[in-house]
Amino acid sequence: MKADVQKYVSSIGITLDRFISQRQSDFPYAKGELSQLLRDIGLAAKVVNKAIMNSGLIGIEGPAGYQNSSGEEQQKLDVVANVRFIRALTRGGEVCAVISEEEEEMIDTGNRHAKYVVAIDPLDGSSNIDVNMPLGTIFSIYRRKTPVGTPPTLEDVLQKGTEQVAAGYVIYGSSNMLVYTTGHGVNGFTYDFSIGEYILSHPNMQSKENGNIFSYNEGNLYDFPKGIQDFIEYCRRNKFSARYVGALVADFHRNLLKGGIFLYPPTKKAPQGKLRLMFECNALAFLIEQAGGVATDGKQRILEIQPTELHQRCPLIIGSKTMVEKVLQMLEAHQETVAL
Repeated sequence: MKADVQKYVSSIGITLDRFISQRQSDFPYAKGELSQLLRDIGLAAKVVNKAIMNSGLIGIEGPAGYQNSSGEEQQKLDVVANVRFIRALTRGGEVCAVISEEEEEMIDTGNRHAKYVVAIDPLDGSSNIDVNMPLGTIFSIYRRKTPVGTPPTLEDVLQKGTEQVAAGYVIYGSSNMLVYTTGHGVNGFTYDFSIGEYILSHPNMQSKENGNIFSYNEGNLYDFPKGIQDFIEYCRRNKFSARYVGALVADFHRNLLKGGIFLYPPTKKAPQGKLRLMFECNALAFLIEQAGGVATDGKQRILEIQPTELHQRCPLIIGSKTMVEKVLQMLEAHQETVAL
């Protein structure tokens, strides 16, 4: 067969379902429940992706008219994504509790015999909805602490990031990708609309040890700690590329593939940082470490922070190892940490 024909009839590759099944042996304590849970997340992501693509046609763009638990204005698609994921996780039967960035309290799914809990940001970057920019979903999976068969408690969900058994994100952009880790490397799957399946497209994703992309909110520059300001000036002097989408998943995804750093340090307005430990930082920290990068709040490893509340915020410096280490050196030079 001619080479130019072969590329159009080649194998479709490994689907997400098949890949998950092949990796089941990585979890001797599981009996298929975690695999099913990951499939449930993949299914909900497909449904949310369809809603995003059709949002302008079916009238679900724009604000919903009320605020979420963090006091931020919810978009209609925030609500849709939140409902879709919670419904899929509840009906899937493998999750006893869900915490969502869009919900003030823990959700007891009623699945008393389920072994897992999920923390989720259903729709990251919702301010991008009306301007057709990338959006995302971020999720973390933990094993419950309380005995199976009993009601879940806050003990089950307020766990350190080191306790995650899986984490990942979905990016809804020019293509729809699901990227996840179970502590055995990072793998990315691209959605093939023609067959309705996620296909392995980015096996064993690795973060470049160094990079030349830096992502931050320029408007907050002069409210950052001096060490952070010095690092940004260092990036400018070396003619690094400044890239900031305004959706954490999109910025993280680009930097993971190309090499770079994302910074959201504290400001005078948000002295504890803005991003949520349980819904954003832990999951991405797990992923970047599995890919060879580093995630810190400026004082300690993100994954070692003990959460004390569901919507706890923390600073985030995450990305290529050499770049993060450079930030920490500059903070130390000013005898600073990112906690003002």
